[in-house]
Amino acid sequence: MKIIVLGAGIIGVTTAWQLLKDGHQVTVIERAPGPAEGASLANAGLVAPGHAFAWASPAAPGMMLRSLWRGDQAIRFKPRLSLRQWAWVARFLGQCNGASARLNTGRKARFCIYSQGVLNDVVAETGVRFDQGSGGLIYFYRSPESFEAAALKCRILADAGIAIEVLDRDATVAREPGLAAAKDQIAGSVFAANDTSGDANLFTIELAKRCAEGGAVFRYGEEVLDLRARGREITAVVTGQGDLTADAYVLSLGVMSPHLVERLGIRLPIYPVKGYSATLRITDRSLAPRLGGVDEENLLAYCPMGERLRLTATAEIAGYSTGFRRGDFRAMFEKARALFEGAADFDHPELWAGLRPMTPTGMPVIDRSPYANLWLNTGHGHMGWTMSNGAARILADLVAQRQPAIDREGMTYEG
Repeated sequence: MKIIVLGAGIIGVTTAWQLLKDGHQVTVIERAPGPAEGASLANAGLVAPGHAFAWASPAAPGMMLRSLWRGDQAIRFKPRLSLRQWAWVARFLGQCNGASARLNTGRKARFCIYSQGVLNDVVAETGVRFDQGSGGLIYFYRSPESFEAAALKCRILADAGIAIEVLDRDATVAREPGLAAAKDQIAGSVFAANDTSGDANLFTIELAKRCAEGGAVFRYGEEVLDLRARGREITAVVTGQGDLTADAYVLSLGVMSPHLVERLGIRLPIYPVKGYSATLRITDRSLAPRLGGVDEENLLAYCPMGERLRLTATAEIAGYSTGFRRGDFRAMFEKARALFEGAADFDHPELWAGLRPMTPTGMPVIDRSPYANLWLNTGHGHMGWTMSNGAARILADLVAQRQPAIDREGMTYEG
């Protein structure tokens, strides 16, 4: 079957790979000049089933409210005159209760475990290199109260099959000597031994090369403008270079996915949540972290990538702009310097901001659309790197009319 994949981020490229494996003829359309130049460019780098807690939690509304006058909140809400934003926020707040948070966290955790297994298969099949790190990830807490609460919440992850170890302060630093300078600030941590890390951008670039070697066609610098339909079937993709036709189409355009299909009556509950990242050159390996991890109270993620240290922070519900100022990184650098002063070059960072395509539940939409030959693989939010390969395998199974290896609860299109 001839299939067109819309988008060459990590979701689109992993989807192309799985469709090629099934014997399809694949074309990928991407408006950027190369793969992984949107949300996949400089994300946290953590492949983290052990960090699958739903962002929509009982604590989230308070953070959003305080962010209206404080700039140090992990989740920030910047209201816009936008019905799309307010409709999404209303649905997000509707998930911010204990029962929904437990349900969504369990679903995310099971899906992330499955996806990590598929990632391991793809790496074994292709030999792609992407500054992969292993040995687990550390999620640490600064206050005894938050640490105690986290230890209890981890039962949800453990019930989903994630290997979790609760560490006190001394055991945390013994496991990650890179946190020694901050020992007195740490109450304890959760260690996920099977979590890993790596550069999602490098992975996507290398996998796109394998796809091209396998026969996939990549049309870079070509913007998707519209979808033509007749009845309940898509007949063509309209691009800046003309119309393209196929037997089937896969939508993987991140935060722009809802805009493309809205005219067709398809309503996707996706809105951008902005994140900021900085990439630093490691200057002293003895002070740098060996493992990736998260400072949970500040939602500050850190990840060693070869000779680099990636820092990411903030979940900002603020619209579609990817612009930033140096001052937007002030809180991130203050927290990171206290952890890793001397480990990396904080004076010459590579700065970036990207838009996570978030759904209110944190689960992606992987399903057939109301149009028989249009498939949806979008809305993976802050877990796109972790979820990508499993999502691609599920999508390929659906196209082939095979039963996916994992239950799709929470991933179906609801309209």
